Amino acid sequence: MRAISSKLNTYVRSVSLINNNIEKFALHFILWSFGALALLYILFLGNMVKNIIERRSFEAQARSLSSEVRDLELTYLSMSSDVNLAFSYKMGFKDTKATFATRKALGFRSLPNNTGIVHNDL
Repeated sequence: MRAISSKLNTYVRSVSLINNNIEKFALHFILWSFGALALLYILFLGNMVKNIIERRSFEAQARSLSSEVRDLELTYLSMSSDVNLAFSYKMGFKDTKATFATRKALGFRSLPNNTGIVHNDL
């Protein structure tokens, strides 16, 4: 039995299934392409899963930030209702008189009929 199996084994190894070099090249190309495509599929699938997990964590973070903003808005509204003129005087603010800067119009004159448009005499 051993003799038959070893003889069959050597015979199978000596028989070439593919005789043509082009067919060997085509088979190797197809197998390597299949391996490369399988690797790319695994990489793309892993990248998509990673992005989905990151998106979920960002959504959770956005929800927590949204609640924090809501709390800060409530705090602002409660504090802004306390601000009035008496509180500002108490804090040291003073009323100011508006003083506007004016200059004499040198070289400018207004149009007749008081349209407000100014022409340059230069």
